[in-house]
Amino acid sequence: MKDYRWLLFGLLLLLGSVAHAEGNCPPGYYPIGAPPGQGGPQGCAPIPGDNNTQQQAQPQQPPPQLWVDHWGAMVSDDSLGKLGVAVDRQDEAGAWQTAEEDCHAKGGLNCTRLISYRNQCIALVAGEKTYSFSAALTAIDAIQQATKKCTASTTNCHVYYSACSIPVRVQ
Repeated sequence: MKDYRWLLFGLLLLLGSVAHAEGNCPPGYYPIGAPPGQGGPQGCAPIPGDNNTQQQAQPQQPPPQLWVDHWGAMVSDDSLGKLGVAVDRQDEAGAWQTAEEDCHAKGGLNCTRLISYRNQCIALVAGEKTYSFSAALTAIDAIQQATKKCTASTTNCHVYYSACSIPVRVQ
């Protein structure tokens, strides 16, 4: 009885070393084309009736990205030289309200709306006689645009204020 076990074990080892993989095909597929090593075209085809193949054939789509807009605003009381700003607000109305409250808190009395922006950056560049502002996708672009406007009207232009209200990915 002992001899048969060793014989069976030896036979299994012998067969195991002779077995070859199925042409490196994924589960649910079988090799097609020329046998390996004979130089012909090779590939994999789905096993007919294999339900796993249908599930594997359609890769999962990642969930869609979900972004939340952020708003900013700028107001000023030019007669008193007061500036009110808001960044990262959920809506335009909230940005205006926050900027006006900021202007009044700094001593502004007649705060007027200058600009609101969504998912962008803003810059205010002041010169000797006037100021200019601009919104753009980046702070650098906003500063360059506002500086160009300022230098067209006056001298000694410098960045007085810049900020960004960029969207936030929530999914």
